[in-house]
Amino acid sequence: MSFESISRIAGSAMSAQTVRLNTIASNLANAEAASGVEGDTYRARKPVFATIYDNGGSSATPGASVQVLDVVQSEEPLRRMHQPDHPLANEAGDIYLPNVNPVAEMTDMMSASRAFETSVEVLTRTRQMQMAVLRLGES
Repeated sequence: MSFESISRIAGSAMSAQTVRLNTIASNLANAEAASGVEGDTYRARKPVFATIYDNGGSSATPGASVQVLDVVQSEEPLRRMHQPDHPLANEAGDIYLPNVNPVAEMTDMMSASRAFETSVEVLTRTRQMQMAVLRLGES
């Protein structure tokens, strides 16, 4: 596999993890955003990834990369709480809270951060190998 292919694959992984981290940040920022109407309540979002295979058509060596297909809303039910004194409460005294689980989001954030760091490390090692190859020509 060429250095260019390795860099392309690691770069696509970093882009995908960036989308994942941004989605998590959005979910956490809206975790306690209450609403009096179920339809207006924030719903957690999740990115959908796909593996894109390159069987040597556009390059000499086959490989795979990751692509973000879409960011979809979670179908988990919203949290409904009875708080008649809340300013956003509906006629029944209920408010709706997003279906965001902060613990799951933080766990997902740690996983995404580590995956991003791994891709950075791959790029660093690839650059080191390229430099070592160039130094071989100096002798």
